[in-house]
Amino acid sequence: MKNPFKFGTIVEDEFFTDRISELRYIEQKLNSENHIILISPRRFGKSSLVMKAVKSSARPFIMLNLQKVVSVQDLASNLLKEVFKLYPWEKIKHLTTHFRIIPTISTNPMGDGVDVMFQPSTNGVVALEDAMKTIERVSTPEKRMIVILDEFQEIISIGKGLDKQLRAIMQLQHNINYVLLGSQESMMTEIFERKKSPFYHFGTLMRLKKIPYDDFHAYITERLEPVLVGQSESVANEILAITKCHPYYTQQLSSQVWELAHYEGVKDSVVEMAVERLSDIHDLDFERLWVGFNKVDRKVFKTLCAGIVNLSSSGLPTSTTYSAIKRLMQKGFVIKEDTYEIEDPFFKRWIIKNQL
Repeated sequence: MKNPFKFGTIVEDEFFTDRISELRYIEQKLNSENHIILISPRRFGKSSLVMKAVKSSARPFIMLNLQKVVSVQDLASNLLKEVFKLYPWEKIKHLTTHFRIIPTISTNPMGDGVDVMFQPSTNGVVALEDAMKTIERVSTPEKRMIVILDEFQEIISIGKGLDKQLRAIMQLQHNINYVLLGSQESMMTEIFERKKSPFYHFGTLMRLKKIPYDDFHAYITERLEPVLVGQSESVANEILAITKCHPYYTQQLSSQVWELAHYEGVKDSVVEMAVERLSDIHDLDFERLWVGFNKVDRKVFKTLCAGIVNLSSSGLPTSTTYSAIKRLMQKGFVIKEDTYEIEDPFFKRWIIKNQL
């Protein structure tokens, strides 16, 4: 019997959970001339959702995480590299004759991969324009290219004025749907909702929320029932009380519960044992994280762990508290749904156990 829960990578097929209305909405937008901006905290399943919609379209697509990009030249080379993965080199090498700056292109003798590199001294804007034109040249009205750029807020730090340059290129392109994903809500909102921003109202903006409780509960119950006969519903309740329907951590905890029940025959207090095991596994990582936080950050964490909704009760000046919250949200340690909460429930458990 295979573990029915998956986390940490793109979730597909039988591992995919709900998101029916969001999936349908994205599929409809991809079937138009419009672009999509999708915002949510890290590990909410943005990539899995988009990949499911894109694959169902049966259209060519490229995907690039901008956190891996260090310069405009690097962005251009990585985009070309993704294009060259899609099409046989012999069929599209003629496109390089249009380049104003010729990159170094090499093939891997051990496989079909093509490596692309521009010299650091290369004019990055020209290289980027050539790369983006190449994407447009391989796209057709019948087989429109889908370009997915993850962690899109990173364009602000990759190169000065890159947002203006990229927008100027995109607005002249045809037969391409852009899907722009981001995990830092404040920065993404600044890019797409501020009137002076080059990307103001560039596409349809979606904010991905947690999976609804009832849907997640049914998903967990069905998969745990074979190993926890008669207990699966109550165990699902316990899991969701801890993870608060966070997609990643719910899958992770459910996976650990399944393994304890299936391989070790644990039935009683299985959720608590799973939480303890996961907290112990990450004990050193959590210790390193905690040491790296300043006193204000630690105070905020302890306040959230104590279940205090009014953060002004932390004993710190309000401005100091909310500056810390903003910083911790940008780094992904704190998220906000109805209230502020620590993103990782196992880190929260570790703080309660070791620091309170």
